[in-house]
Amino acid sequence: MKSVINGHGGQLSKDWRVHSMFRRVGQRAGIAPSSCHNAWISMNSTSPTQRPGGRSERLVLASICLAAIVLPLSFSGGAIATPDIARTLGGSPTALTWITNAFMLSFGSLLMAAGALADQYGRKRVFAGGMSLFVVSTILLALAPSVLWLDVLRALQGVAAAASLASGSAALAQEFEGHARMRAFGLLGTSFGLGLAFGPVIAGMLIAWLGWRAIFVFIAGVACLAMIFGLPRMRETRDPGASGLDWPGTLCFTAMLVLLTFGIIQAPASGRDSPLIIALLGGAGVLLVVFVIIEARVARPMLDLSLFRYPRFIGVQMLPVGTCYCYIVLVVLLPLRLIGIEGWGEMRAGLFMLALSAPMLFMPLVASRLAHRVSPGALSALGFLAAAAGLCWLARISFEGAAFSALLPLFLIGMGAGLPWGLMDGLAVSVVPKERAGMATGIFSTTRVAGEGIALASVSATLAWIIQSGLTRMAMASPHVVATASQQLATGELHRASTLLTQLPAADIRWIYAQAFTHLLLGLAAITVICATVVFSVIGGSEERASMKVAGGEAADPSP
Repeated sequence: MKSVINGHGGQLSKDWRVHSMFRRVGQRAGIAPSSCHNAWISMNSTSPTQRPGGRSERLVLASICLAAIVLPLSFSGGAIATPDIARTLGGSPTALTWITNAFMLSFGSLLMAAGALADQYGRKRVFAGGMSLFVVSTILLALAPSVLWLDVLRALQGVAAAASLASGSAALAQEFEGHARMRAFGLLGTSFGLGLAFGPVIAGMLIAWLGWRAIFVFIAGVACLAMIFGLPRMRETRDPGASGLDWPGTLCFTAMLVLLTFGIIQAPASGRDSPLIIALLGGAGVLLVVFVIIEARVARPMLDLSLFRYPRFIGVQMLPVGTCYCYIVLVVLLPLRLIGIEGWGEMRAGLFMLALSAPMLFMPLVASRLAHRVSPGALSALGFLAAAAGLCWLARISFEGAAFSALLPLFLIGMGAGLPWGLMDGLAVSVVPKERAGMATGIFSTTRVAGEGIALASVSATLAWIIQSGLTRMAMASPHVVATASQQLATGELHRASTLLTQLPAADIRWIYAQAFTHLLLGLAAITVICATVVFSVIGGSEERASMKVAGGEAADPSP
């Protein structure tokens, strides 16, 4: 490390602020911890004569930004398409739930592994393989004959997305230096924001005009453009000191997430006390213990668990938890309600979702500006409280008719969630010593993406249980029929639930769903308030503002 700094006239130390911005924005893009650190070193050890021309750099940047746009579109597009998929292919409620969860599960659990493989075998090679697999799996999704094939291919698409994002972000870091690098990663973050904000609109228009299969054709086309423009001009880079992948830890962690997610999703259908659910959740607990033992013993662990001795680092992990429960779950559940329960068209629902997602285009920037004057921890807590207020407000709104009254609470939720969203990447590295920042971003990235999948599964299961409780009191049907109808309603299948509950009018079923959704929103608000309390208590001090200003210039104090 010292030779790299001396060999380039101290550029790394002089550009430490840029390095920190690179780490924060790069982590948001899903770079594995070793990728963030080693990519910076390799960039600063590359001579100017080795760098490509400006046009090639811009084309590589455009290529990776295109890839960044389609990834959130893949996430939100699947949610918007679920009701139309159910109408054309059928499928059980559990299978329909996996359309979104399979993608999030494989994507979140393999991000760090993909970054380690990119360091070892080459970023361009892994990016090419990941994008190729992404295009092939997405085309096959457009041709899927059943929901089962959709679930399998969505999991494969998540694997490809993890490889593409981790390696592509690290490869992008090779193409720019200094402030140009900071601007490049700023554009990458903006691309994610664009995909997240306008994904529901694009998906809604495609479904309305051409059907749900058009979403995957569109995504595959954009991904092909990214490959055509970027791959021929991208340089191959790797980490000469990479020691390979922590295979036992990776496999154990992935298996644990699979069992946990499957157990949560299956619980409403099988019952919380069924032997299958007990075995799945118990197996997940056992694998978690085994994973901790493995990571404590290997030389280069997937996750360095010693970082959890820093109380403020534990507090930072509450930031993605809060944003999952106040924002991410609504990105999936609200379109299901609008399209499947309220009978809205996909295009109208997509436009309506802009009220929730549009603040993500500007609130992270506002948060970064305010963080120079206010503690980032306090700002994040304030954002969570605003989002919780929006959730409580939304719980009082009826979605019948035009539902314009729901726009303001949705906008408030988006604005509130945007404050911690724009700060948590910097906080993740500011609360630990700077030499541990790479591993800290890796743990945070894993918590963030894997937590989204767990949050989606748990909230969907909770909604089904609340609906089941309401139906049990009003419907004269067997427990099995009530449980099945509850799951169908939780996935937005009002028509199929009505065919099971023939003794209940559709208006009564819709009312039961609305009451359940109201209770769910209040529960999400309570979780968000808890996250705000923990965040303010643990990382709300003014010292966090100073540590973010230097962005790792001093070692963080491990005390609370």
